[in-house]
Amino acid sequence: MDQKSLSCYRRPTQKTLIIDDEETSRFSLNYFLLEEGFEVTLTTSYEEAEIFLSRTEYDIIFVEIAIAGSLGFDFLKKVRESYSDTQVIVVTGSPDIDKALISLKLGVIDFILKPVRLNELLKASRLALRQKHLSGENEYYRSNLETIFRSVRDGIVTVDTSMRIVHLNEAAMVLCGLSDAVGRPISEQAVDCGRGCLGILQDVFTGNEAKQHCYIECQRTHKHNQIVNLSVSPLFENSNGFSGYVMVMRDETKLHQKENLSVDEPELAKLIGENSQMILVKKLIRTLGELRTTVLITGESGTGKELTVDALHSFGKLSDGPLIKVNCGALSENILESELFGHVKGAFTGATTQRDGRFHFADGGTIFLDEIGDITPKTQLQLLRVIETMCFERVGSSTTEKVEVRIIAATNSDLALKVARGEFREDLYYRLKVVQISLPPLRERKDDLPLLTRYFIQQLNCQYNKKIRGMTENAQNFFQKYSWPGNIRELKHCLEHAYIFCKTGMIATSDLPMEIQRESGMDDEGLSQIPIQDNELERLKRALKETGGNKAKASRMLNMSRRTIYRKIVKYNLTN
Repeated sequence: MDQKSLSCYRRPTQKTLIIDDEETSRFSLNYFLLEEGFEVTLTTSYEEAEIFLSRTEYDIIFVEIAIAGSLGFDFLKKVRESYSDTQVIVVTGSPDIDKALISLKLGVIDFILKPVRLNELLKASRLALRQKHLSGENEYYRSNLETIFRSVRDGIVTVDTSMRIVHLNEAAMVLCGLSDAVGRPISEQAVDCGRGCLGILQDVFTGNEAKQHCYIECQRTHKHNQIVNLSVSPLFENSNGFSGYVMVMRDETKLHQKENLSVDEPELAKLIGENSQMILVKKLIRTLGELRTTVLITGESGTGKELTVDALHSFGKLSDGPLIKVNCGALSENILESELFGHVKGAFTGATTQRDGRFHFADGGTIFLDEIGDITPKTQLQLLRVIETMCFERVGSSTTEKVEVRIIAATNSDLALKVARGEFREDLYYRLKVVQISLPPLRERKDDLPLLTRYFIQQLNCQYNKKIRGMTENAQNFFQKYSWPGNIRELKHCLEHAYIFCKTGMIATSDLPMEIQRESGMDDEGLSQIPIQDNELERLKRALKETGGNKAKASRMLNMSRRTIYRKIVKYNLTN
């Protein structure tokens, strides 16, 4: 064995410890190892060797186990228990089969007979360093697997052929309520969960075939209706064959609830969002479902007020009645009065027949008065009477009519401020806001952006017959930085704009409207970091690369006209 082959396993300075009470042997080992570039420590006793080991990490120990009788074996046990990464080679002048067998059981990797020969020393050293190298790699991979095992969100449990738990990660402990369960039969664990997994595990044990995506319902005391997606597979080792099973468990309770929600509460399911404010809104909608009380919905334009009305109406007994919507801000006072309460023939020019109003149509159901803050003082007074008595007269009539209607109003203006200014009746304000639902602007619930984006992308895929998978990370970052003054309505229109320009399976920043690109900043693309006067060519190349050669997109990214970008492409010979 030559020096070159040994160096494959040796780092710049390998540390060795020689334990031998024979001076000639110590001298030979020291001489050979120093010549090979090792750092050598010499000692004649196990006690002193233990002191050295406590201070320094050694790669190889050369030890004469014949020192002081059986103490050599005791020393080998301590090395195996406390310094398992250190490789041990026995150097002995009195070979004995029994001692050799005991030494091998205690982790010794090789034997060298005295007098020591260089080729035997190099062969044993090479073997020891190779074993240490492999041991280090195994430990590295084991450590990485342990980290992955702990960090996976799915619960993972492995059991042996006796159904005893071998390993489980933290997610499994939380999901199943287990702790300190390693080494115990799985049948004795989690007694309050219904043990639905045991039946599936037994089926795999009997048939020795994997079972994937089995849904079980756990019955844990504090986890009612917990739905778990369970997959069980047999484990096999290369040398020993079948060794046990692995169970992978995923808590899909929320997903199951969402699926039920989409079936049982379709209108509420359209209010996309898991933000804490949206959760409160949904709870309030469910609470108000059975009540006829007046509700005031406030929020900026585009926050989803009309969807909230649809959800409110869909709950309870009133869902069987009509839902009538009126945009109060779009109509003049006279037309609005007629629209709300109806009119009799001849009530005004053009009233050639009697006509029912929106309150007539909404009888037994719900009427939604949008932009309520824009109605005139006269209409405010009329509406106040309707809320208090459910009575009104048609325009041009003196006959009082009565209806049973739940009134839901909405506004994007500050009604309290209008009251303070004398622009809105205070008594009507308080009658309208018996219960108020405040919808948060999108900028206050940006954690819902991924959900909303996926929802609209699915809609647009159907609408445009495309297969857009999602958005690039940079485009998502732009969304997070943008202020969204138009809220969810603007988000939908923004994605629709992106669909028109997107030519790949992912929406990029260059596909987004210019106002988002400008406000969010193009620094994320690295374009605006380069002054165009200082490095025009590099900036132009980068824009063309980012847009896949699309000159129209590149011109928008660089904020220059298409004619200018064509001229510069010719100038810098970038036509290819």
